[in-house]
Amino acid sequence: MSRRVLTIAGVLLLLVCGASAEGPAPEAMTAARKLILTLRIADQYRAQLPQLLLRLRPVVAQDRPEIERDYDAMTAPGSEIYAPLLATMIDQVAALYAQSFSVDELRQIEAFYAQPAGKKYLEKSDALAQASAQISQDVSQKAVDELKQRLIEALRQKGHKL
Repeated sequence: MSRRVLTIAGVLLLLVCGASAEGPAPEAMTAARKLILTLRIADQYRAQLPQLLLRLRPVVAQDRPEIERDYDAMTAPGSEIYAPLLATMIDQVAALYAQSFSVDELRQIEAFYAQPAGKKYLEKSDALAQASAQISQDVSQKAVDELKQRLIEALRQKGHKL
């Protein structure tokens, strides 16, 4: 009897694993890709590519001018050398979003970012994140300084020489 239960459990496990391996539904992927376009995630990746290619140049070209010229031509703006990588990145990020949110949620998020407030948030989000990080760092440093002073005073009151 227990062998039968184990067999059924095994089959159910295979079905569940097989279903999750299939990936998100096409409708979810479509909604996720639309959101990625609205969020300009691909644009952010494209903006990072020139720096990536610049760091890669000396490794590939090995200080050889003839290779550097061809490298520069192959990696010029608009080059298709990284198009497959960009497509892969978009597909993987879309799958991540599609697995993390329902189709309805993806549409709601996309609708927000398509509105004026969402667009403004996207425009200001990098600057806000940097400013927030600076505020956090400043407040943390002040907290460390204040806590240090309080602890030193408390330890001195207990007779410790600091």
